[in-house]
Amino acid sequence: MMVVIPEGFELATTAPASGGDEFGPLVLGGAILAGFLMMLILEGSGIGHAVHEEHHDHSHDHGHGHVHHQTSTWMLVLGLSLHSAADGLAIGAAAAGGVVAVTALVTFAVLVHKVPAAFSLGVFSLHERRETKDAIRDVVLFSLATPVMILLSFHAFAGVEVQVIGLAMLFAAGTFLYVATVDTLPDIHNSETGKTALKHVLIGTTILVLIFFAAYASGMLEHIH
Repeated sequence: MMVVIPEGFELATTAPASGGDEFGPLVLGGAILAGFLMMLILEGSGIGHAVHEEHHDHSHDHGHGHVHHQTSTWMLVLGLSLHSAADGLAIGAAAAGGVVAVTALVTFAVLVHKVPAAFSLGVFSLHERRETKDAIRDVVLFSLATPVMILLSFHAFAGVEVQVIGLAMLFAAGTFLYVATVDTLPDIHNSETGKTALKHVLIGTTILVLIFFAAYASGMLEHIH
């Protein structure tokens, strides 16, 4: 919200070099909405992206604590990989547009959250798969999605008008918004976890704001095109 969306809007509203019309507010907002709706539709279709902990009393009822999740492992891997591809789209588009600061910041953010995401997927796959090699394959596929999409989007957007690159960044931002809200809101609405989840969100937001203000003060967030 503090980097990708503002930069995407700036690129998308730049006067076209070809002399064409600029994108209007409906197109700009529609790009973000399209990314959000894509994730919503995928999730509603059973292609999830989040590894949710399910709490059951199976250990008391059946004498063991092994719980098989209703989410298909392949669907989860596909959902996570699509989300990773959206990360790669944002990085590749920013790189193609020559936005050095945004490219660096988004890459850093992606690397930070890919570690726990890969760990969660690995644990989930080991829990659900019968063969360790299948779990390793799941993590490898997930891990390759971002770098492959970075290369594809970078070459696809090479020479393309910066306005189109801006729309691609806004689309990716829409997927980020979906993940941020949908993964957080259920815990906040839960009477048992609500206060703790809210505290964690506020602490995380405060830390990020301080980091971005520090980056802005140091000149890192100056637009470099």
